[in-house]
Amino acid sequence: MSAPAEALSPLPPMGFARVMRGLLRDPRSAAGLGLVLLAVVAAVFAGWLAPFDPEAPDFINTLSPPGSAHWLGTDDLGRDVLSRIIYGARASLFVGVLSVVAAAAIGTVLGLIAGYAGGLPDTLIMRVMDVIFAFPSILLALAITAVLGPSLTNAVLAIAVVNLPIFVRLARAQTLVVARLDYVEAARSLGSSHSRILLRTVLPNILAPVIVQGSLLFASAIITESYLSFLGLGVQPPTPTWGNMLRNAIGFMELAPWLAWFPGGAIFLTVLGCNLLGDGLRDRFDPRD
Repeated sequence: MSAPAEALSPLPPMGFARVMRGLLRDPRSAAGLGLVLLAVVAAVFAGWLAPFDPEAPDFINTLSPPGSAHWLGTDDLGRDVLSRIIYGARASLFVGVLSVVAAAAIGTVLGLIAGYAGGLPDTLIMRVMDVIFAFPSILLALAITAVLGPSLTNAVLAIAVVNLPIFVRLARAQTLVVARLDYVEAARSLGSSHSRILLRTVLPNILAPVIVQGSLLFASAIITESYLSFLGLGVQPPTPTWGNMLRNAIGFMELAPWLAWFPGGAIFLTVLGCNLLGDGLRDRFDPRD
């Protein structure tokens, strides 16, 4: 009896436990994972971790420097900076995760179709992606949010559209390689349908680079969300985000520089963690490893 088509794949599955062990053995990957988890914990448990209401003003303690009462100081309305940074992680991570997941899911499907079908579908999909890719990413995100209006949903949509061509190109390139390998030809000879070949044979073998690319673009999505919020086109006040906290700090750079230091540091550490984690995932999924 012939082996099932999916069993002919030459790439062994990368179990979650194996990937985690590899990440924790590498100091850089472990540091990146720790920074990302720190941001995730802050976002998920903000209601328990934040010492104050992030939106409640305290006009008696406006622009208080970091101290025992307010560890990271207060802003011009007396709101606790630490609490706003903790709650700001929610918006930044939500936009980053949702936009990257949406772009990765749609982009992978389109890339699979383009690379496997070829011909007219490939031409149409890739020409549309070329048009999107021709625009500078920040300008395109600004244009989308300016047309649709500033909001959390529109920020997610704008960042997803900006990242979509990257996933489409990556998935298409991987599909072009995998679709011509022997085990895919064997699946065709066994009578597997095109949908079964794509979902059960090709897709599992192109997911590794997609996951790595997603982890790296997650950092880019956080930065883009910060840009949009900084320019007033992202999440709107009084909801705290790291970007609109930086925007609010512009008028107080000399009087209260901590208003820019701490949200800027939160962005830096989270993006650094995503990049280190992405590098670690790339090493773990590298077939030459």
